[in-house]
Amino acid sequence: MTRVLVPLAILEGESVSTGLPTLLATMDVTVLGYHVLPEQTPPDQARLQYEDRANAALTDLVEAFEAAGGSADHRLVFTHDRERTVDRVADEAAADAYAITGATGSVDRLLVSLTGDVAVDRITAFVAELVGDREIGVTLFLATDDEPGGRESIAAAADSLAERGLDVETTLAVDEPPLEALVEAATSHDAIVMGERSPSLRSFLLGEEAERIAAEAVGPVIVVREESDDAAATREQGMDADRASQPED
Repeated sequence: MTRVLVPLAILEGESVSTGLPTLLATMDVTVLGYHVLPEQTPPDQARLQYEDRANAALTDLVEAFEAAGGSADHRLVFTHDRERTVDRVADEAAADAYAITGATGSVDRLLVSLTGDVAVDRITAFVAELVGDREIGVTLFLATDDEPGGRESIAAAADSLAERGLDVETTLAVDEPPLEALVEAATSHDAIVMGERSPSLRSFLLGEEAERIAAEAVGPVIVVREESDDAAATREQGMDADRASQPED
């Protein structure tokens, strides 16, 4: 199963919208409850003081994801560095995506951004698994200054999803500021899926661009991570092991 990391400032009361557990019901979910400490505060001291309350809140969140039909676990971290912690836990949990929580009810339509240097095949595969056999429409969005190339690219991605039985539309924004065009398109959608951009997801997920999109779009933003070299190597080793275990003809 594909795994999505949901980071939450758990002691600040940050939670998930009612629609997010249902949207992620086809995924494995790790809820990361974190609390950023003042530089002088030892994590062990904070854990003694806040661990029970934080774990109780995390247990309730896990139950919400499970009640929606999904699979979930949780982790609790007291840290001095939010960005590094989120990235580290994502690697440890082998998370394929992050979710920036937002306010949403039922999700009827996803906006999927293919703008920029992103792994289109990885994003479309993620979206196909996320939607599954549910009646959730998908709009593929691409901002570009190359209209012919953009139309060819977005059509190929749409065909790939349509072959999997998804309801797909496309939106091409030509010679428009990509961020503004995406935010405008998001107003008629319930959630956004987009790809990680190099060199690091931390700066994208936690930086000005993603925060603005999440704030202005209101709904959840799911960021599909790039596959790390380690993950690719692990997958290849697994494939080699599977092949080795199969009898030869």
